[in-house]
Formats: sequence, C-alpha cells, structure tokens
Amino acid sequence: MSRIAKKFIIIPNNVKIFIEKQNINIKGKNGSLKNTFNKKVKIFLKKNQLSFEPISKCKNGWAQAGTTRSIINSMIIGVTKGFSKKLILFGVGYKISIKNNKLNLALGFSHLIFYNLPKGIIGECLNPNEIILKGLDKQLLGQVAADIRSYRPPEPYKGKGIRYSDEKIKIKETKKK
Repeated sequence: MSRIAKKFIIIPNNVKIFIEKQNINIKGKNGSLKNTFNKKVKIFLKKNQLSFEPISKCKNGWAQAGTTRSIINSMIIGVTKGFSKKLILFGVGYKISIKNNKLNLALGFSHLIFYNLPKGIIGECLNPNEIILKGLDKQLLGQVAADIRSYRPPEPYKGKGIRYSDEKIKIKETKKK
C-alpha cells in the first residue's frame, strides 16, 4: 500500500485548482499546467488541501493514487516556484550559446548542433560551458535536459561530454602495457 498517496497536499493561497472528471488544471503566479490522471484514482478537494484514494479495490489502485499525488504535487511546485536544471559542457572546444530560444552546440563534431527549446522551457547561458534550463513542467524539463545530454554523454576515460551539475562521473583507468 502506498504511503505517499495517504499524505494530503496543502494548496498555497495563490494557486487555483480546477478538477473535471479525470482532468486537472492548476493555475499559479508562473503560469498554468494541465494533466489527465488515472481513472482508478479519485481526488478530493477540501478547503485548501487535496487528498487521494483509489476508486476500486484493484490491485494497483494505491500505487496509481501515489503516482497521481506525486505528479500533482510537482505541478503545484512548478506553477509556484518552477524547476531548473544546470548542464555543464566538459571538454576542449565544447561550447554552447543560445539565440531566440535555439541552442547552438559545438561538441567536437565537424558541424554545429542546433536544438530548438520547446514552448515552456527557457535557457540561460552563464558562460560558454554552462547552461541553466528553467520551466514549469518537471517532466518536460527533465526530457529536454536528457535530450541535450544525449548528443555527447560523458565518456568514462577523460570525462568529456555534457553532464548535469550534480552528476559524478567515475573515471576509468587506461590500459597499461
């Protein structure tokens, strides 16, 4: 049984929540997010808190309720505070720049890589080797960061590539003769 689903979410004063059947719309100071949750979950809105329960006694009802609670909690945090991810380019000649919400990546290939940031994601270049991605949607932000990282993941011998700021790379020892 999920313990996460049994915890209720306290709704901040500046957040408005609208629930219609299986759709939820959350509006806050930074914007709004919409999502559709599982049919097996019932959401109760009482005063300034949300609680979750499975509709039927199905096998994974509490698991779905816990997942729904976690997603909706992330949506509330997104519309109030927002999320950010920092990527670092590590390697000689690796550079990143941003213009009109379009990333230009120089990653040691014979050509530049252009990546259009989706709507809702904003990029800031701190210097040519670091970028901060910001957005409301936690899932979309993580997917964009993973897509950018997939162009040149860190290699295990020198550690060159794109990495998250909090990521630790284990460097392997080279072969000895």
